[in-house]
Amino acid sequence: MNLFRRDTGLDAPRMSGGRGQGRRRGGNERFGRWTESIARGMGTPWFLLILSLVCVAWLVWNTVAPDHLRFDSAALGFTALTLILSLQASYAAPMILLAQNRQDDRDRVQMEQDRQRAERNLADTEFLAREVVALRLALKELPDREFVRAELRALIADLSEEPEPERREAGRSTDADADGRDPR
Repeated sequence: MNLFRRDTGLDAPRMSGGRGQGRRRGGNERFGRWTESIARGMGTPWFLLILSLVCVAWLVWNTVAPDHLRFDSAALGFTALTLILSLQASYAAPMILLAQNRQDDRDRVQMEQDRQRAERNLADTEFLAREVVALRLALKELPDREFVRAELRALIADLSEEPEPERREAGRSTDADADGRDPR
């Protein structure tokens, strides 16, 4: 039995970190960033200005320059310039679409994170609202200042009315209990 044999059957999962997997993901990410930078650059006024200047210089050079220095014929409709601009357009469109797809993916992730954050905020707000209601209900059950004052005044009035007779009765009942007769 070979312990180092690699199982290539479909019943076993591939080992992570296999050949080229990490590099491919990194390469795709790098390529995506590169296409975004190209698409971002093509959308600037500087790119349009430089492209226009190159086209004007191309047209002027191939129209005014001596015949032996021209590289694109005006008689043939500037075939090389047309080919170069068509090639640039054929590469620019897919790069712009790739950049838009990546931006859509980022927007989708951002929207999902915003939705989760909004759900957490809603849950926190509902929890805090329940806590505030519970506190309000608990505060309603607590006596307020006026009620406590009224109760204290009533107790003070009760205590100050007959402190001596209560003591005498308390003393008589203890004497009667000691003598064994009824105090009345």
